[in-house]
Amino acid sequence: MAQLMKNLGYYAGKIDLIENMTVPMTDRVCWFGDGVYEATATRNGVIYCLDEHVDRFFNSASMIYIDLPFTKYELKTLLCDLVSKVDVSETNNEAFLYWQITRAANVPRNHVFPDNAKPNLWVTVTPRKLADVYRSAKLITHEDIRFFMCNIKTLCLLPSVLASEKAKKAGAEECILYRKEADGIKNRVTEGSHTNVHCIKNGKLYTAPLDNLILPGIARRNLIKTCRKLGIPVVEEPFSLEFLMGADEVMVTSSSNPCVAATHIDDIAVGGRSGDILKKIRDELWNHYLTYTNK
Repeated sequence: MAQLMKNLGYYAGKIDLIENMTVPMTDRVCWFGDGVYEATATRNGVIYCLDEHVDRFFNSASMIYIDLPFTKYELKTLLCDLVSKVDVSETNNEAFLYWQITRAANVPRNHVFPDNAKPNLWVTVTPRKLADVYRSAKLITHEDIRFFMCNIKTLCLLPSVLASEKAKKAGAEECILYRKEADGIKNRVTEGSHTNVHCIKNGKLYTAPLDNLILPGIARRNLIKTCRKLGIPVVEEPFSLEFLMGADEVMVTSSSNPCVAATHIDDIAVGGRSGDILKKIRDELWNHYLTYTNK
């Protein structure tokens, strides 16, 4: 049996430790961030919500006109094989799986698409435990200065990087983004720098609608399904920062952070008024993850 790797990097068919991998300067990701990506947790060699992530990956690629050189089945097979090569014995058999596709490499720098572009697949597998589903955290806010294609999981993440750094310097975990005016709503909440944003008010879950201002998060989908299963009404409508600050609970979700509850936003205490509903949601999300990833 081959020795397991401490982590794994994959680029265009080559496999090595992440720290040993190199990519050509001519890959269009280096010049333009020209590609899309996905990420999720794995446990016991099982990739959490793999079908949903692969579907979104193919959709994101199609929206920026990248013709993927493999089928969904081929990609899933490859990802599962790569996950199986990594030693996760010290992280509760869990790992973080990331993959992206870039349009082409070994081509001259030019804004237009190269002829006969050959996309390059990147994959990393890093042993890492899933974040505690019962965690709480401080958040901050910042105006959403990103472009208007936030529904595509693009690699052009500089505004999100800057917002995340602002949160770190403020001693917070995440930055909630808002548009000064959108859909007739002042200070409309869109999403976090790397999460979707939700709240509970009067026994209902509120979450932003799927439009071009937010990413259609897989964790968001799971949260909505969970609430409907528990009989919690779901409202997919735009809402303001003022509405969020007055909610009974505020949560952010992502594939590696299933349900983080906010304790403070911009150093103002929030939430803490629907703990029973929050616990039911978290219990169900945790049970779904354990059941899905049990072999």
